Amino acid sequence: MLHAFRSLISPELTIVQILPQADRVVLVARPKALDSCCPCCGRQTRRVHSHYMRQLTDLPWQGRVVEIRLHARRFRCANSQCPRRIFTERLPETVRPKARRTVRLGESQMAIGFAVGGEPGSRLSDRLAMPVSGDTLLRMIRAAGFEPPQAPRVVGIDDWAWRKGQRYGTIICDLERNRVLDLLPDRNADTVASWLERHPGIEIIARDRAGVYAEGAHRGAPDATQVADRWYLLQNLGEALRLAVGRHRKAVKAAGKAMTSEMAANDDAEPDPSAGTSTKLDGLRQSRRNQRSELYAEILQLHSSGMSPRQIAPQIGICVRTVERWLAAGGEPELRRPQTRSVLMDPFQEYLEKRWQEGQHNGFKLWTEIKSRGFAGSRATVYRWTAARDKKRPSSAPPNVRWRPPSRRYCAWLLSQDPSLLDEPTVRFLRHLHNNAPELSTAGELASRFATLIRGDDDAGLEQWIEDASSSELASLAAGIDRDIAAVRAAITQPWSMSPVEGQINRLKTIKRQMYGRSGYPLLRNRLLAAA
Repeated sequence: MLHAFRSLISPELTIVQILPQADRVVLVARPKALDSCCPCCGRQTRRVHSHYMRQLTDLPWQGRVVEIRLHARRFRCANSQCPRRIFTERLPETVRPKARRTVRLGESQMAIGFAVGGEPGSRLSDRLAMPVSGDTLLRMIRAAGFEPPQAPRVVGIDDWAWRKGQRYGTIICDLERNRVLDLLPDRNADTVASWLERHPGIEIIARDRAGVYAEGAHRGAPDATQVADRWYLLQNLGEALRLAVGRHRKAVKAAGKAMTSEMAANDDAEPDPSAGTSTKLDGLRQSRRNQRSELYAEILQLHSSGMSPRQIAPQIGICVRTVERWLAAGGEPELRRPQTRSVLMDPFQEYLEKRWQEGQHNGFKLWTEIKSRGFAGSRATVYRWTAARDKKRPSSAPPNVRWRPPSRRYCAWLLSQDPSLLDEPTVRFLRHLHNNAPELSTAGELASRFATLIRGDDDAGLEQWIEDASSSELASLAAGIDRDIAAVRAAITQPWSMSPVEGQINRLKTIKRQMYGRSGYPLLRNRLLAAA
């Protein structure tokens, strides 16, 4: 056993004795060197002043805690000019001054803390026979130092949420090496500019469309090339198209009605006998749609009287952001529930299937029956189930009668698509829409041209596009592109994007959520830099 420990312990120590105990192994050791260097002047000396016992904890052996009882010495400095007369000997490979754990044990515990955090790390360390408290692990993480990274040439800057919608920070990544360079506690142009000034030599800065980062990059690295991210440019295009469609909501509704009437007249279809349940579901949807319309009319009236969204929100009973979004869109949202399966229906599926086969297709009666059996859902949930069953049931009605006008969001997407890739009913709907709102036809053509520019690598047509879009429904987008034209040109011609930064933000979110509310800025920053 002595030979085994001699091969494992630090080369600076000599084992004198091994004392096995029930829960640990105690090693009595002494330093091998006869002399030591003064930490102040660096002069070697062999003049021993006194001895003392120092207790250290080392890496475990065979699942048992290892304790080292070190016969340490104090020395007298041989330099008469040194201000330090007496010092304790230094063992840099074994233990740091005043520490009670060896260097290698501290590195192992710190690695556990960086990986899983404080309390989870404490529980894991106990299982590995390296007991340490969660608070100690957090202190070790906070005190950890990191080697400065290589001077970056290409960086990406983006924000991350301390609390979504309320407080944000900034993350800076090296796009060439795909690693985090730093984490800033706020989203401020001064903070970004100060960081860039401390890191000269940056040539390219990839960022989103936020003016804060554009200003900070311009002030902190005026010679660097700013690159707007392509994804954000396409996102801005989609938002501009949706707002344009929202401003022509009446034209969209008129085109949908014209298309429905045209298809019904061409097909000369008989009413679908299974439409009763769907009619009730549509009635519920229409009722809620009317409620939203009345709410928007009240918001519009208050806004026209001079009230701000922050004043309107508490009076209406909705959040400020919702009021701002409805006013920007020019109307209330058009909500469509996605087709999802309700888990509330699972215990009653067998009964409902049986009643459906028996011929009971009335949603209200089915809801009444299963409610008496303990169903806690609403009528709309049952209506959606019966509507889905109606779609599966063979019907004598032509499929065109079931055509539904697209939502405004989907309509905005259709405007930018190639008509040759769309089905015939959609093309006919767009024809009606263009007749009712020629401005949307122009906006769709401009959107297609802009998307082609962004997805390509030639910026020759960008200025012409801005000129053409300045008098269209996309005028606001064109003005923003014109103000940031250098970064948009770089987005088209440069290969850099914000994708690696988004990946690092996902890692940051994972680490932040592991910390159970203890994610103060210094602690979170150190854990992220260690993970990088």
